[in-house]
Amino acid sequence: MQKLIVDNKKFDGKPLSEFLLFSFNGLTKNTLYKALRKKDIRINDIKINENKMVHYGDNITVYIVDELLYKNTNIEKVYEDNNILVVNKPHGIEVTGNNSLTSTLEKEYTYIAPCHRLDRNTTGLVLFAKNEESLNILLNKFKNHEIEKHYLAKVYGIPKVNSQNLKAYLFKDNKKSLVYISDISKKGYVPIETSYTLLDKNTKENYSILDIELHTGKTHQIRAHLAHIGLPIIGDGKYGINEVNKKFGCKIQLLCSYILKFNFNADSGILNYLNHKKIILKKEHIF
Repeated sequence: MQKLIVDNKKFDGKPLSEFLLFSFNGLTKNTLYKALRKKDIRINDIKINENKMVHYGDNITVYIVDELLYKNTNIEKVYEDNNILVVNKPHGIEVTGNNSLTSTLEKEYTYIAPCHRLDRNTTGLVLFAKNEESLNILLNKFKNHEIEKHYLAKVYGIPKVNSQNLKAYLFKDNKKSLVYISDISKKGYVPIETSYTLLDKNTKENYSILDIELHTGKTHQIRAHLAHIGLPIIGDGKYGINEVNKKFGCKIQLLCSYILKFNFNADSGILNYLNHKKIILKKEHIF
């Protein structure tokens, strides 16, 4: 069983089949319509037997075995040693959960644990610990901001300032799987900080390539924060602009975690050898 929320505005008012075939890379139309005939799919906890329209915010429950929902995923390993593993997460897969990046790696490793998360539709570097001692050290390093994470984003628009440190406040709406950004402090909002540096721009097509560094790691922070300042990520169906995404023919958000740098300030035990190490995703593997 899998539960989903229609959290992409482009599926509002679209057939259920369109949303599910996009959400599950191994699902076929034959399997989908068989499940409908058997009433194995629910919309907002109501059994259905036809390809109904879905709406933004709908809760979808799918009673189809995972083997028919997901393809086997080949995971690219970017760096590995006795204590850590860094992989390139593809689009459309969660870091944890059923048929996730972690569950796929668990088939190969006796112990493997993610040290941080990426959104389902964000690609790029994910750091895993291969033993409990390494996991505890790395979680502490992330907490103390001793591991630098950089993302590459293709955004619509060109920033007026080439490099900027942005501060704002974020509210997470769990029911809608959506976050909101405010420039002023409000009840329920938490502080966020995001930095960007302009790497390239195309004035004719009105887009920019930005290097982004997270100083706080909140849900959808990069996507929502950039959209808030008028630089939505191209291909982002939730915080982006549908007309822009269509213009660029882009169905997936162009956001990739491409640099991990270890900046340890204190003794790091068995991981001392990683200090000052930088892991960079090859250019041809971005987007």
